[in-house]
Amino acid sequence: EVQLVESGGGWVQPGGSLNLSCEVSGLSSDDMSWVRQAPGKGLEWIAGITRGGSKTYYSMEVTDRFTVSRDNTKRTVYLQMNNLKMEDTGEYYCAAGGATFCSPSSCERRRRGRGTQVTVHP
Repeated sequence: EVQLVESGGGWVQPGGSLNLSCEVSGLSSDDMSWVRQAPGKGLEWIAGITRGGSKTYYSMEVTDRFTVSRDNTKRTVYLQMNNLKMEDTGEYYCAAGGATFCSPSSCERRRRGRGTQVTVHP
């Protein structure tokens, strides 16, 4: 059974940092992405990493602030988020099956975990 389990979310003030983790089981090494969903909006692709970790991709909204990485020996994908803004608030998911951009409907078709909530507020 394929399982993706996200963790590391929480509440943080603007300008703060969080480090999200996604533990993967039941799946051989795959291209991975992080997507998020703000309240009342569709899924938004924000970052991706190839299966070997050699290539990373970022949306314009998070580039230079977020860093995606992975440790395949631990079957874990990470998202280091720095200089967080209130507009970064949302549910964050890791998604298997692609490292590059997906539209909201395409992101829906990628296998995802249950998510971890990130709240950025003073």
